[in-house]
Amino acid sequence: MKLFLTSAGLPPETTEEFLKLLNKKPEETKICFITTASHPEENKWYVEKDRERLSELGFKITEFDLKKENENSLRDKLKNFDVIFVEGGNTFYLLKYVRESGFDEALKLFLERGGIYLGVSAGTIVTGLNIESANWKYADKNIVNLEDLTGLKLVPYVFSVHIDESNLDVVKNIANKVDYPVIALTDKQALLIDNGIKKIVGGGKKYVFNTDTKL
Repeated sequence: MKLFLTSAGLPPETTEEFLKLLNKKPEETKICFITTASHPEENKWYVEKDRERLSELGFKITEFDLKKENENSLRDKLKNFDVIFVEGGNTFYLLKYVRESGFDEALKLFLERGGIYLGVSAGTIVTGLNIESANWKYADKNIVNLEDLTGLKLVPYVFSVHIDESNLDVVKNIANKVDYPVIALTDKQALLIDNGIKKIVGGGKKYVFNTDTKL
């Protein structure tokens, strides 16, 4: 299983590590760019930023909306891609359509075939044990009244993203009160998983709580 879980896409600090995951050049790599989480947001500047970054690196991009798909269509279409890039936005909204579209099941087959999942913000949070961290420090509101906050459980962690000095203490305090492992990522970091390898890449201090696992 190959995962690249980020706060903010592919900044210079993590890009080289991501490119090492590929078995071909960016120009030959097809990316499924899923923007569903951004749709409820008024300001989508970050979607354009990430789209431009991927184009700058030479990737071939096709945009998808999970609301328009089902499990059969996704299983068929994802065969044509090397990377799934799941953009940020509202985490609750994203998880709702991850389930309703059957993306959760189609993703399993994609990863088994050796495909790479690149998550950004909400796209990272949904891969963990649960999405409780989505509103720990800022207003990621449960606009779809989602009751089951269980994540995809691709990794045994819960993620907090966009960590900086202004919100680190908030995350530390909450992480110390929960009983599951928490990884807090800055915008210059990513959790890289390449089959048996797990490590936090990028600059700065690593913030990992409630686990002795070295990352």
